[in-house]
Amino acid sequence: MRILGIESSCDETGVALIDSKQGLLAHALYSQVAEHAEYGGVVPELASRDHVRKLMPLIREVIATAKASPGDIDAVSYTAGPGLVGALLVGAMAARAIAWSWGVPAIPIHHMEGHLLAPMLEDPRPEFPFLALLVSGGHTMLVHVEAVGRYTVLGESLDDAVGEAFDKTAKLLGLGYPGGPALASLAEQGSPDRFAFPRPMTDRPGLDFSFSGLKTYALNTMEKLDGGAQDKADVARAFEQAVVETLLIKCRRALRETGLRRLVVAGGVGANKRLREGLQSMVRKEKAEVFFPRMEFCTDNGAMIALAGLIRYEAGARGEATFAVRPRWSLEELREPA
Repeated sequence: MRILGIESSCDETGVALIDSKQGLLAHALYSQVAEHAEYGGVVPELASRDHVRKLMPLIREVIATAKASPGDIDAVSYTAGPGLVGALLVGAMAARAIAWSWGVPAIPIHHMEGHLLAPMLEDPRPEFPFLALLVSGGHTMLVHVEAVGRYTVLGESLDDAVGEAFDKTAKLLGLGYPGGPALASLAEQGSPDRFAFPRPMTDRPGLDFSFSGLKTYALNTMEKLDGGAQDKADVARAFEQAVVETLLIKCRRALRETGLRRLVVAGGVGANKRLREGLQSMVRKEKAEVFFPRMEFCTDNGAMIALAGLIRYEAGARGEATFAVRPRWSLEELREPA
C-alpha cells in the first residue's frame, strides 16, 4: 500500500511517498525562506505562488526517485489545514486533481496531526497513548494522544507561539529570518549567568503557556545596555534558557498529572539543541521516554502527511468527493478513522 503525501500549509512545499511495508520510499522539500527573508516573515501571496511553481516538479521528482508509477499509488493525502488559505488551496487542488486522474482517494490531513505522528517515522516508534509537545512558529501545545484521532489539548499558548517568540526576539536583536536558529546559534556564545529572565506561568497551576512577555523582557533588557555583540549573545542565552526551562517545567507537570510515560516532541522548535538535551535529562529523572523526529522532519514536510494519510487509509478513511481547506482547525475536532 502506497500513499503520496503533499504539504503546503505555509512556506515549505513538501512531497513524500510512503509504503506500508517498506516505509518511506522518497521525499523532497523546498523551503521558501530565501524568498521571504527580505520581508522579515512569510508573505502569504508569495508563498501561494511559489507552491504553484514547485509542487508538480517535486511530485515528479519523488515518484522518479522511488522508481514508482501512478499505478502503484493507492491514495493521495494532503494538508487541509490549519495554515495559510491560499497555500492550502494549492496543495488541496493539486492533490484532488491528481487523485481524480489516477482514480484513487484523496485524504485530507490535519497539519498538527502530521506533526504529532512524525516521530512514528523513526525506530523505535512511540506507542499509544502518549503526551505530545507541539512547538512551532504557529503552535505551542501539550496534547494527550490516546490514539489516531483521539486528542485532548491539555495546554496551549495564550499569546505568541514559542517559535513566533523566538523570531520576534531575534528580530529585536538584529538577527535574520528565520530567527529561531539564528538566536539559538548566538545563544551558544552567551553567558548563562548574566541575566535571569522569568519563567512565565510556571508559578501557578495549569499547563497553558505565555511567551509574549519574554519578548518584552528581552526588549527592556536590551534598552538598558550598549547593544554590543556580547550583550546580544547574553540576552539570547537568557531568553533561550527561559523558554526551554518553561517548556521543561510544563512537560514534567503534564507527565505527572496524566501518568503517561512517553513524551513525543514535534514541530520546528523541537530541533533546538538545548531543548532536546533538557527533555532527555528530565524524562530520565521521571523514568519516562522521549521521542523526536529526525531533524529534517521537525519542520513542515511531506513525509509526516504521507504517514498520517497511510495510517488513516489503513483504518478505512477515503475522503469525500468535495473538499474544503480550513485555515483554522482545532485538533480536538478530529475523530478516529471509521
